Amino acid sequence: MSSQERTEIISQKTTIPQASQEEKWHFIDVNEVENKAPGRIAVEISLYLQGKKEVNCFPNFDHEIYVVLVNASKVEFTGKKLNDKLYYRHSGYPGGLKETSAKIMLEKNPIKLMESIVKGMLPPNKLRKRRMNRLFIFPDKEHNLQAREKNFIKINISSRRKKLLNNE
Repeated sequence: MSSQERTEIISQKTTIPQASQEEKWHFIDVNEVENKAPGRIAVEISLYLQGKKEVNCFPNFDHEIYVVLVNASKVEFTGKKLNDKLYYRHSGYPGGLKETSAKIMLEKNPIKLMESIVKGMLPPNKLRKRRMNRLFIFPDKEHNLQAREKNFIKINISSRRKKLLNNE
């Protein structure tokens, strides 16, 4: 076999994703999740937003994937993290560092809490803001996306440990 025939058979070119891709809406209800730890839920959300759960995953391509999280106020921290975990923000002025515990943040604004956790799990590049705009978080069951509800794909997040135990 000549080298020219070989290059025709083995093509080393990267496929370019099609720009016309339909949007997908994924729906996560915290009440239906086995492990209600906010970090576990945020990992799954970030994987969906990045498109890593898709068949055609391209790191530099922005997939039209939307994630809706309801009952965000029902997340449960393990151990003493509810009181001990601190979230920081800075006003930009000298001495402007503020800290808030996870308990206060969960009571006052569970949406902001989950947004900060998911944002920390997305890569810090130009697509992060666009992906965060496709995340919709609601503190309870009511949401304003009833028109989109027929397109929702319900996601059940189960623990890996349980999957491993069932396979043995």
